[in-house]
Order: sequence, then structure tokens, then C-alpha cells
Amino acid sequence: QVQLVESGGGLVQPGGSLRLSCAASGSIVNMKSMGWYRQVPGKERELVAVITTRGETNYAGFVKGRFTVSRDNAKNTVYLQMNSLKARDTAVYYCNVAGFRLAGPYEYWGQGTQVTVSS
Repeated sequence: QVQLVESGGGLVQPGGSLRLSCAASGSIVNMKSMGWYRQVPGKERELVAVITTRGETNYAGFVKGRFTVSRDNAKNTVYLQMNSLKARDTAVYYCNVAGFRLAGPYEYWGQGTQVTVSS
């Protein structure tokens, strides 16, 4: 099993910044990627940003230039620096870890952290 502990969500004004963190622990083997997704009520969960162990990144179009995903492989931690936040960025943000074991691929989700952008 893998445990994911997220932190850093909260309330911020439009134009402000937040930094999310997610630390993974447990049976972490052959981890391929770590990243962030978000979800608002009534909508499907959507990709925000993902980073591989080699540092390759993939961003959703709506966050390019505003958000930056990074990771500390030694600490098994992924970060999401969010700048120039907008009201439509309000959502629950979920950490995701994906990799593979001998038995096959695995994927784990964090419990989610609320980000609210409002004046």
C-alpha cells in the first residue's frame, strides 16, 4: 500500500498564490509519475499537472504559465506551485501516484485538499 498526505490548500484571493505538497510513503516501488488532478461538484476529475521520475512534465492547457509541478525524488514528494489563481481554479485538488509492480500497474490517490479562490 501507498499513503499520500497532501497539504497546502486553503482560501486565497484572485491573483494570489498557493503551494500544494504531497508526500508518498509505504510500498513505493517503480514509481513512474506523481501529479495533481482537480474536481468540482458535478464534474469529472481532470488532470492539472503530472511529472515523471525523469522530470518530464505534462500540464493541462488551462494552467500553463501559471502553475508549476515539481518533485523531490529523495523525499517522494510532489509539489504544485499555483500562481495567478482565478476563481475557476476553485476545486478539490487530488494528488496521484502511478507506477508498476510485478503484479501490474498501480495508482493511488490522496484524500484531496480544498482550494478556494475568492475575494
